[in-house]
Amino acid sequence: MSTPPIDYQALFAATLSPYLVLGPDLVILDVNEAYCRAVRRPRKDLVGRYLFDAFPENPADPDAEGVRNLRVSLHRVLCSGEPEALVVQKYDIPVPDRPGMFEERWGAPTNVPVRGPDGQVAWILHRVDDVTDFVLSHADRLRPDQAPSERQALEAELYVRAQELQRLNEQLRQAHAKERKVAVTLQEAMMRAPDLARHHNIAVRYLPAAKGLNVCGDWYDVADLPDGGFTVAVGDVVGHGLEAAAMGMLRSALSAAVRALQEPAQAMEVLGLYARSVEGALATTAVKAVIDTHRRHITFSSAGHPPPILVRPDGTFVLLDQATDPPLGARPRHLPRPQAALSYSPGETLVLYTDGLVERRGEDIDAGLHRLTDVLAAHARLDPEHVADTLLSRLGVSDGGDDDIALIVVRL
Repeated sequence: MSTPPIDYQALFAATLSPYLVLGPDLVILDVNEAYCRAVRRPRKDLVGRYLFDAFPENPADPDAEGVRNLRVSLHRVLCSGEPEALVVQKYDIPVPDRPGMFEERWGAPTNVPVRGPDGQVAWILHRVDDVTDFVLSHADRLRPDQAPSERQALEAELYVRAQELQRLNEQLRQAHAKERKVAVTLQEAMMRAPDLARHHNIAVRYLPAAKGLNVCGDWYDVADLPDGGFTVAVGDVVGHGLEAAAMGMLRSALSAAVRALQEPAQAMEVLGLYARSVEGALATTAVKAVIDTHRRHITFSSAGHPPPILVRPDGTFVLLDQATDPPLGARPRHLPRPQAALSYSPGETLVLYTDGLVERRGEDIDAGLHRLTDVLAAHARLDPEHVADTLLSRLGVSDGGDDDIALIVVRL
C-alpha cells in the first residue's frame, strides 16, 4: 500500500503555531495564517520584506533588547547551522494602520535552520510563542502593598531566572568567541609560511572546526627549494589540545626535511621516524608534493592522507593516490615509503586538503571526494583564490565544519 504524498505547504499554512520562513538574507519568504493573525497584518504586507524593516525597533523603548537579541540569534544560526531557542523577549510590534505606534509584545522565539541540497543553510524557520498576556497579567496582578502568593512568587522567580540565564548564555558565547579568536590567531602564527608570499599562484585556507575552542591539528606548508622548484604539504594530527603542539613540531620537522631531502618519500620517512618521539603524533596523516618547474612534473608521497587532485582546464582530473602508505608511526617497524610522479601542463591546478573538507558523519568519504571533484571540474578555470573560496562555499564549510580544514590550491 503506497502512502499518498504529503502537502507540506498545506501543513505549514494550517498549523496553529505562528511561523515565518526567512532566507539567508533575513528577507521574509513565507508566513502562515497563525502568524498573520498574531501580528494582525496580511501576508502581502510581510512577504518579500527584510525582517527588521517589517518589525523595526520601537523608538519609544530604547532599552528593549528584543530586536538586538533576535538579530544576533539569527546570524548565529546562519553561521553554526544549529537551532536556537531564546528565553522570553520584549519585542514591540507596529500597530496596523497607526504609523509610529507600537504594541507591547513578549514572546519566546525559536530559530531553526533548514539546509538546502548543497548543505548550506537555505532557510530559517522562525516561531514565536507569545506570552504577552502572562507577562502583563503578572505585572498588574499585585498592588504595591500586597504580598505575593506562593504561585505568584514562583512564577516571578522563574521569569527572573530565565532572564538571568539568557545573560549568562550571552556571557558564555562572548567568552567562547574570545577563546576561539585566540586559538585561531595562535594557529595562524604557528603556520606562517614565509615562502608563500613569493607565490601569487598559490591560495591557502585554514578553518578551525566550527565548534572547537582548542588550537587544533591540521596544517599546511609551502617551501621554496634551491633548484627553483617548490614543495607543498598538508597534514592532520588526530585530536586537539596537546596534539596541537605535535602539529607544530611535525610541521617544522617536515619543512626542514624537505629542504634537506627533496625526494618526498625520504622526507616522509624522516618525519615518520621523528613522529615516534613526539607525544600525540602517532597516526598523523600527511601528504607532500614537490613541483619541479623546469621539467614540469610533480613528485609526491602520502602517509594515509586523502589524495591530492590535479585538475586540467577542461575539467578532467587525476587523483594522486599512487603513493599512499599508512599514517605516521602506524607500522611496528620502519620501512621505506613510496613515492610517485606525473607530468603537468601550464594552467593545471593542484589541490591538497585535509579530511575536514570532504568527510561528513554517516557518509563514506568517497561521496565527499565526488563532491569535491565535481566542484573542481566545474570551476577549473577560476584563479586559485576563487577556487579555494568556491570549494569552501559549495561544500558547505565556509564558516567551518565538524573538523578542521587546511587547503592549498596551486595554479601550475
